[in-house]
Amino acid sequence: MKTLHFLWVEWGRLLRRPALLAVAVLSLLSPILGLTIYRPLFSANADTYATTMSGMYIANPALAGGLLGAFLFAALTVLELDRTRRHRVDLLVDAVISPLTAAIVRLLALMAAAVTVQAVVALIWLPFTMLAVGAVFSLKTYLLCYFVLMFGALPLAILFAAAAYQITARADLSIALFIAFAALSLTVWSGNWLLRWLNPSVFAVSDDFSNNRLFYTILYMRLTWLLALLGVWIVSYLCVRRYGRGAFGSLRVNLRRAYRPVLAALLLFASGAAYARQPFFDHSVPYDENSAFYQTESDGAVTCSARYADVRPDVRTGELFGTATYQLHNQGGKPCTAEFATDPGYAIDFVTANGAPAPFTIGEWEEQNAKTFTVELPADAEIELRIAYGGYPQDWNIVSEIPGDPEISDTYMRLENWVLAPTPQDVGYAGEGPVPAIMDLTLPAGMQAVQFGDAKTERRSENADGTATWRITDTGYNMIVYAGDYVTEQIEAAGLTIDLYIGRKHKEIMEQVGAKESIRRVIEYCSEKYGPLSFYADGRFKLIQTRVAGGGYAGRGASSMNELDFTANNLKDTGKGGVAGEVVIHELVHQWWGLGNMFDEEDLWSSEGLTVYTTYRIAKELYGEAYAKSNYIDRWQEQADDYYQNFYVRHPEYLDALPEAFQLGIAASLTGTRRYAEMPLKILKAEQLVGGEQAMDKILYDLFQREIDYTNPYLTYQQFLDACGLTEEELDLG
Repeated sequence: MKTLHFLWVEWGRLLRRPALLAVAVLSLLSPILGLTIYRPLFSANADTYATTMSGMYIANPALAGGLLGAFLFAALTVLELDRTRRHRVDLLVDAVISPLTAAIVRLLALMAAAVTVQAVVALIWLPFTMLAVGAVFSLKTYLLCYFVLMFGALPLAILFAAAAYQITARADLSIALFIAFAALSLTVWSGNWLLRWLNPSVFAVSDDFSNNRLFYTILYMRLTWLLALLGVWIVSYLCVRRYGRGAFGSLRVNLRRAYRPVLAALLLFASGAAYARQPFFDHSVPYDENSAFYQTESDGAVTCSARYADVRPDVRTGELFGTATYQLHNQGGKPCTAEFATDPGYAIDFVTANGAPAPFTIGEWEEQNAKTFTVELPADAEIELRIAYGGYPQDWNIVSEIPGDPEISDTYMRLENWVLAPTPQDVGYAGEGPVPAIMDLTLPAGMQAVQFGDAKTERRSENADGTATWRITDTGYNMIVYAGDYVTEQIEAAGLTIDLYIGRKHKEIMEQVGAKESIRRVIEYCSEKYGPLSFYADGRFKLIQTRVAGGGYAGRGASSMNELDFTANNLKDTGKGGVAGEVVIHELVHQWWGLGNMFDEEDLWSSEGLTVYTTYRIAKELYGEAYAKSNYIDRWQEQADDYYQNFYVRHPEYLDALPEAFQLGIAASLTGTRRYAEMPLKILKAEQLVGGEQAMDKILYDLFQREIDYTNPYLTYQQFLDACGLTEEELDLG
């Protein structure tokens, strides 16, 4: 009870401290840094900063607040712990309250102050954020950002600063140690997501869908560090000065209570175990393009004629469980084995062959985001192999700096290949073509399943527990399935039916910019000028809006559209079009120049040049030559002129003298200008030199339709110049 009384007194005293008021005011202002200077989230545009609305107005401010807040509370902690020594009243205070009790009381009071300040900051910033984010605002995302991304750093800073002071008993040295600890997170440890206690890895925050996996990952990192620093703090607690002794003398006295060092050891052990056994990323060996993983071939001894999977994601925990059945044929008439690949996070619950348990062995290492297991098959000619599996899916460790996948929630899922069901590695097809494949996928009733491809997908049943089962009929061993809170629109264009799947929260924005009409125009224009996309299916084509990711991709009968491409910030980017609807056109043209043809990006040559040029041509056809010249050519010329007048372009030696972070920021901006303005001007000049628009259309048609060497599929600048019969010097704008 005395400890609670002392805590109440200390808490009241702390609230009256001018130092806490200063920390509170600076913490309140700290999110401004995330709106202006410190914007660590990925930008969808190299020229102007563009991310999701939640990323722009919630995550970036929260990350900036956590960064500055950690330094503020570390300084406050050291000042408060050094207060009695600084004013030479430490002996008097020690006579009233035990130094050990005082250490606990001060720590708890500082933690309470951090909670109070954070609550005030989150409450005051809420109205502005709601107005700035607009229709896609999510209170859940807001609270998670402010209390996981921002507040999560504060207790760690307080614990480390308190531990440093209790060991050294010097304010200056404690501050120096904290600065070094923070610098490690920002520099040496920046490549390891689990060590970045101060600046967590956040690639992007979704507006339209959930961010559960991202916040689970960051929260796990924070808790791992919390265990470690609590252990370190208890070690420092044992060094609290008593009876006029120094650190080591006090340590000997304080060790008499055995539970103290035991508790410290347990916390440090728990932290180490949490670090080693983190559940989010696998432990795949480094990528090797010559690995035998994808080169495993069937020897014909075992073949498969059909497969079925019953897949049940658990949206509450982010786990997935399923049972897969394979119709196998043992050609050799003797016992043999079959190898399968599955997600590294899954456990194999049981395997049966014709109803009898079948022994299996799990491989010792993981590779390319998969682990393998080998099943012993009986000599039976016909085998029904049944595998029960499941767990928490893990992402590939090479993308650990962009956490967030595989997301499994009640608003979004992307489930690929062996995340859905084990994939046979050395089992051939029984017949000439891929085997028939059926999957039943059980989802929350409000979600819609979309198979990435031309397979048949149908809602099969409504279940009493508030779920619905979807049946997907396909071929082969692998599938890619999206599921989400989608709205479906159908568009007729160029003899195709385009099925457009967009997030429900984004529907209003897409309607405002006329997305359906933009899609129709792009597909008709590009199909006529350059030819149809190679990944069209017969008569139908799916365009699927995906959650924030590193890029889009296409396959048979489907293509993805990254959510980042259609954020409100990106739709305002005048470098991609005169109005928001033309930005939609720009992003869809990337289906031809970017996905239909990949680019060897070097300097100013990238997919953006031909995409911006094509958008200009579509706008010219729709709105006339005067509009296109004013909103495209004149704007390109203005930006190109600004580029050539730029101080750092004219004096690159000064750019080289800047810190690396500033160099990268300036270089990215200049590169964006070259790709979005200078390159379209060069293509326009090429158009004039080759004889006009029709001649350029023929050149681009031939480039798009060229026979692609899949060992080097990229469209290069030299190929473009050769097709035009021009040299680089002829396209100079001087």
